[in-house]
Amino acid sequence: AVLREMGHEPVLAADGEEAWAQHEREPFPLVLLLWQMPRLDALDLTRRIRDAEGGDRVFVLVVTAREGTDDLHDVLDAGADDYLSKPVTPEQLRARLTIAERRMAAEDARRRAEEALARAQWLAGIGQTSLALQHEINNPLAALLAHTELLRDAQGVGAVEREQLEVIARQARRIADVVSRLRQLQAPKSVEYVKGSKMLDLGDGREE
Repeated sequence: AVLREMGHEPVLAADGEEAWAQHEREPFPLVLLLWQMPRLDALDLTRRIRDAEGGDRVFVLVVTAREGTDDLHDVLDAGADDYLSKPVTPEQLRARLTIAERRMAAEDARRRAEEALARAQWLAGIGQTSLALQHEINNPLAALLAHTELLRDAQGVGAVEREQLEVIARQARRIADVVSRLRQLQAPKSVEYVKGSKMLDLGDGREE
């Protein structure tokens, strides 16, 4: 009743194994556990949650009748975020859930800020790379294209050599086009190049 009153929709589990099975199917952001549960207690279940992908984002609140210092250390060492000692009143549960909500909101804001910072650093790195490539590649490319044109128009150059020079010029222009597209990127993104490796998308990352 308290959970629903605070805007949560509880999903009940009869024991620890059932709770784990439900969490594996659909991870929950907030998990409320009794320490002593059949088949799998709260400490073991908490460890499983933490070891699972995204487990660090789950807020785990353990309800226990134990109040010894060592017992409470065990709860926290297992990875629980908070604990509540029995007997539990609705007011105490509301207070703990409020703490949980605030910590979850703060953690979510921190993650979003870190992701935004990482994105900004990535974009800054692309910009710096683009400038470096322009500086280091454009001038040599211009010289290469100019000398290719001179050689192609020179007397005594045969058809085979002219064809080879055309290939050189065409590939040099291709490199120049890649540098130009990199400079014009407005919304860069990564695409999978091979399994496990990503590359910068120079084809679709430009805004119209």
